[in-house]
Amino acid sequence: MDAIRENWRALQERITRAALAAGRAPEEIEVVAVTKTRTPQEIEAALRCGLRAVGENRVQEAAAKRDQVHLEARWHLIGHLQTNKAARAVDLFDLVESVDNPRLGAELDRRAGQAGRALEILIQVNTSGAPQQSGAAPEQLPELAAQLAALPHLRLRGLMTIGALSPEEGVVRACFGRLRQLRDQLASQLPQADWGCLSMGMSGDFELAIAEGASRLRLGTALFGARQA
Repeated sequence: MDAIRENWRALQERITRAALAAGRAPEEIEVVAVTKTRTPQEIEAALRCGLRAVGENRVQEAAAKRDQVHLEARWHLIGHLQTNKAARAVDLFDLVESVDNPRLGAELDRRAGQAGRALEILIQVNTSGAPQQSGAAPEQLPELAAQLAALPHLRLRGLMTIGALSPEEGVVRACFGRLRQLRDQLASQLPQADWGCLSMGMSGDFELAIAEGASRLRLGTALFGARQA
């Protein structure tokens, strides 16, 4: 667990440098600990470092871990969500970052209403155009955002994307710049929604995301080290 603490210190230094280089305040940037395959003990070690958000890729894995994590945290679903698991997602998560179609949004709204709560969401956008990546196409975004913003039990908080899997920094950075541009357009079209969050940047590319305006980073390997096979 000492390695997690040291990794966190190193990450804080890198985030600070990247933010200052972009003319930004480091305090504007939140880290979500990506805890896929990580143990409850590792999650608690990360939370003791000062993190406040846990990001799980799958509903089933979060269900198996959440009761074993005894420190306070906000739980985010950051992976693809099937509509038939919306009810469980509403039970488990404070925020779903991966809403990418109106059917899923409507089901989350219905289930949140049944649970007597409001659910925070982000819209996932496929800014790379890669067919293997989830997310709404940029041209679908205005209509989808309007539909989701109108649902009474959802609270739209911003956008999420995954950078292109490319060795070229310019290609990756363009994905993040595109998300920021889309957010700015939506903020003028739907000013009643909260567009404050740009969730973009992972362990291999988060400094590029910071340069393009990321407010939330999803970091796993950089915090916990390489996953065990």
